Amino acid sequence: MNINYQLARFVASYAKPEQVPASMRPEVSFVGRSNVGKSSIMNKIFRRKDLVKVGATPGKTRAINFFNVGDVDFVDLPGYGYAKRSKAEQGAWKPLVEGYFSQNRRFALCVLLVDIRHDASPLDLRMIEFLQLQEIPFMLVFTKADKLGANAKRKQVGALSRQLAAAGDAVVVPASSLSSEGIDDVRSLIQDAVNQSRSAIPSDDSQE
Repeated sequence: MNINYQLARFVASYAKPEQVPASMRPEVSFVGRSNVGKSSIMNKIFRRKDLVKVGATPGKTRAINFFNVGDVDFVDLPGYGYAKRSKAEQGAWKPLVEGYFSQNRRFALCVLLVDIRHDASPLDLRMIEFLQLQEIPFMLVFTKADKLGANAKRKQVGALSRQLAAAGDAVVVPASSLSSEGIDDVRSLIQDAVNQSRSAIPSDDSQE
């Protein structure tokens, strides 16, 4: 069954991982540095303008936000590493993100967002290592691809791929919420991951 993004709706916001209800459906999560364009990319995927609120100040999200699309849940996780925030505020994402990913949930896919215009950060690498440790499937989306010309974009994709070599054979998609570049590819990869997650759950008929 294909994901019908016309059904996309906000469900709830949770300030602590322990407040998040038990996992009932495949979950697709989005994580990345503050100001990476996460909300804009999610809105583009949902085909909505402002379902996912874009904060006026980067790094201000302090919660785990759940959205639902039919039988799939989408999770907007706090951004990390915004330099203008205090160290305490910068570190506030860690217990939320790690607390969420440490739970026993139906993780279908994590979409890790990286700004194509900048070098990968140590926090990006740490996030990759954490996802691998938790055995959570993930892909890389290089956001704001419309900001670079074709040659510069190709070079930067290569550079970031080398910097993020720890990601191994993870799929990489340059994307833009403005030009829609890569959005259909991301939707397709999400669909594939959700289908795999569905097939991994035994049906009632198969249980004796």
